[in-house]
Amino acid sequence: MNVKIYPCTLDGDVVAPPSKSAAHRALLCAALAKEKSVVGLSALSKDIEATLRCIEAAGGGVRKTEGGYEITPAAGAEKAVFDCGESGSTLRFFLPVAAALGIEATFIGSGRLPQRPVGELLSVLKGVKADADKLPLTISGKLQSGAFRIRGDVSSQYITGLLFALPLLQGDSEIVLTTPLESGAYVEMTLGALKKSGVEVEKRESGYFVRGGQTYAPPAYAAVEGDWSNAAFFITASVIGNLVRVRGVDKNSAQGDAAIKDVLLSIRSSGAEIDAGNIPDLVPAVSVAAAYATGRTVIKNAARLRLKECDRLHAVAANLNALGGRVRETDDGLIIDGTGGLTGGRVDGFNDHRIVMSMAIAATKAAGAVEILGAEAVEKSYPAFFEEFKRLGGKFDVL
Repeated sequence: MNVKIYPCTLDGDVVAPPSKSAAHRALLCAALAKEKSVVGLSALSKDIEATLRCIEAAGGGVRKTEGGYEITPAAGAEKAVFDCGESGSTLRFFLPVAAALGIEATFIGSGRLPQRPVGELLSVLKGVKADADKLPLTISGKLQSGAFRIRGDVSSQYITGLLFALPLLQGDSEIVLTTPLESGAYVEMTLGALKKSGVEVEKRESGYFVRGGQTYAPPAYAAVEGDWSNAAFFITASVIGNLVRVRGVDKNSAQGDAAIKDVLLSIRSSGAEIDAGNIPDLVPAVSVAAAYATGRTVIKNAARLRLKECDRLHAVAANLNALGGRVRETDDGLIIDGTGGLTGGRVDGFNDHRIVMSMAIAATKAAGAVEILGAEAVEKSYPAFFEEFKRLGGKFDVL
């Protein structure tokens, strides 16, 4: 669907949806346990639906309960098809887990996911054969314990996938990072989820040591915390002149995107230099705030954004420029010269949930209406976004 958003002021309280990152991790811990447990989820997104499908594909069970989902542990199917939808987390977490369970697994996906290579991860899966480095691909064999040497600056999701899989093996293993770790906060979230499930991981100077033969034992009920990544859009709305108050997020959360308030404060008036290495998902929202500021904001260390649901650096630059902004792409980031405001116009959602939400927030204080193409992309992580937007006073037509 396309939407046309008119200048308005959002006003009211909004409760952040469940954290997608935390939900993936809680569900996987439940699926790898010995006993049933319930993961408390007040809402679903397309990415979490993908993880639920993959739990079932691995031989587990999923049953909706009041306020959450009861997960029956995966029995370990001999052969299965894992439909990851557009979820990179689901793919990168389940690849090593399926290998550890010895499943002959075919992975498929949609959207841009089949274009996103996973060869770096596949190359370190000892004892596992793969027939491709992109989707669709099939793996066979059983993951073997040992030393796993892998770059830390390609995807923290690779590290998380290994951390989930290695405790299931009989022998001990070590993850050796050959380059500095980026998006480390997401790995910290993984370590926290594992600890709550009784799985021990030892952090070392070179990486992580994982003892084999461990048993997952998550709580009988695990509530999923609010999502700072999606809360960031409404927090940004307040910075550019709206009156939104975000509830339901933990200021002490391990989520890296909890840094959103500090980042926005740094650019509110005079601009700033922002290292996005550990907060890549904040770039679309932060860029909107930078466009409405009056100084220069330089975003760097964000080259990985070119391999997300779309090339987010290009999408952000193209859309903000279409609305009268002054944005220039660099190899690994953006240079944004704030103009203090934006005009109306038409922008492309690029089939990317974060691009659509950032442009919707940008539209609230633009001088004229903003048409967003492909606004349905919000279903990937925040299906209720436009409902909340309207409840807060947002004015738009569905075209």
